[in-house]
Amino acid sequence: MKSFIRIMKALSDPNRVRVLKLLQNGELCVCEIKEFLQLAQSTVSKHMKNLEDAGLVERERRGTWIMYRLAGTNGSGYVDEVLALLKDWLEDDYDLQQMRLNWDMVLKTTKPCQK
Repeated sequence: MKSFIRIMKALSDPNRVRVLKLLQNGELCVCEIKEFLQLAQSTVSKHMKNLEDAGLVERERRGTWIMYRLAGTNGSGYVDEVLALLKDWLEDDYDLQQMRLNWDMVLKTTKPCQK
């Protein structure tokens, strides 16, 4: 039950749900997520910590950069179910649509994270 509550708290913020939607397109670093959301790096880092604690994202350190991706199957039925349902969420969200339109531009301007 504790993991379910943690997941629901993580999904209570629209920016965290938008991050999950962005990660459906592939992994991103904090600098890229920051550009998409137009938030301070510290705020994005807090959002990512919340999503990671809920088991919704995984991170991998590459040198000085931390890359985030959607969590793989981790044995938690709650996480697996939420990520499966996520595909249909927020498709009509204007902010998310704008982020997708700017996808290539954002990735070009945030090259330092060397994928």
